[in-house]
Amino acid sequence: MIFFALAVIGAFAVYVMSPGERARLLRTILAAGQQAKASAIKLHSQRDQFTDAIHERTPWTFVTPALAVLNIGVFVAMLFGSGRLSDPDTLVAWGGSVGPRTTNGEWWRLAASMFVHGGFLQLLANLAGLVQLGLVLERLVGHFAFATVYFAAGIFAGLASLSSDPMTVTTGASGAIFGVYGLLAAVSVWGVLHKPMVTLPLVVIKKLAPGAAVFLLYHLATGAFENGVALNGLVMGVVSGLVVSYGAIDAKPPARRVAATLASALVIAVASAVPLRGFTDVKPEIERLVAFEERVAAVYQAEVERFTRGVATAEALAQAIDRMILPELESVRARLKAIAKVPQEYRSLVADAEEYLRLRDESWRLRATGLQKHDMLALRKADRTERASLDILDRIRPPVVN
Repeated sequence: MIFFALAVIGAFAVYVMSPGERARLLRTILAAGQQAKASAIKLHSQRDQFTDAIHERTPWTFVTPALAVLNIGVFVAMLFGSGRLSDPDTLVAWGGSVGPRTTNGEWWRLAASMFVHGGFLQLLANLAGLVQLGLVLERLVGHFAFATVYFAAGIFAGLASLSSDPMTVTTGASGAIFGVYGLLAAVSVWGVLHKPMVTLPLVVIKKLAPGAAVFLLYHLATGAFENGVALNGLVMGVVSGLVVSYGAIDAKPPARRVAATLASALVIAVASAVPLRGFTDVKPEIERLVAFEERVAAVYQAEVERFTRGVATAEALAQAIDRMILPELESVRARLKAIAKVPQEYRSLVADAEEYLRLRDESWRLRATGLQKHDMLALRKADRTERASLDILDRIRPPVVN
């Protein structure tokens, strides 16, 4: 409707023009058309010149296709495997990175997690961001340099995720792909500063825009910028890209420079990983705490039944507490205190567990004293302290999954 209205208005304007004005309008339109045609031919020529140059430099690409195939292959295998894709246990089983596993000797997960995706949309967005741009940059800087930037950025993004949120399972290649966009920025910077023979034409960048938009919008929506993954991948891509892509528009970067960049990145990664070693997952310890309470409660209940039948005395009940319950409770307390590198989000949980054990120890000792001395005040205090400890245990008890 709008186009029809504009057409009517335009026709009326032409109708009321004088013959001279119509002639000038026609010449203006023809000149604009010729200029647009010349500009299109020039852009097409620039694109062809750039494409021919990088194809001549690197006739075949195999790193980018291999990355895409590996990502797709692992995802398809996960579809036919056991467990739900969104289940953290499934993601970890396929190589996802999580603090207690990765920082306790399984550092290979920093690389493996780049090929694990928890959903089709995540995979699709990453492939949209990678493939088209990767094919251009791999030809431009070479296989070795491209792979160096990709994996360096991905590993540093994984380290950033471990540092900010060690208990969340990290998967996907987003950090590595942000590094590839950092490499693109580095190539563009050198192109502006050194005026090379073959420039990265605007028409090529425009062609990459749709895939970049899909990739960026997806990760904006899913919060990739909140935990440092995107920023660290991008920064590592820019820094390593500035080194390896110096002069890359005119020639491939020398292998010695790329190897030095890779070695430097590995040294920095190791130095960054050292403070992260030994993160502990406290959930199994809390589960053992609950099992301990259920076990000792059953032991004591069995002794109480013997007491009610007249088989055991009150002193025997107190001895059962001293002999069977308190030593195991001390062992549980010692094991909990020995936990090191507790993630920030679980420190309050550990503090509650320690308070439960303190109160439970106090309640058992009061009960043993009350039974031995037939002290009803001590027994009532033991009941109150026991209820307080069990309230804390209920608060930290893991939820039951049906």
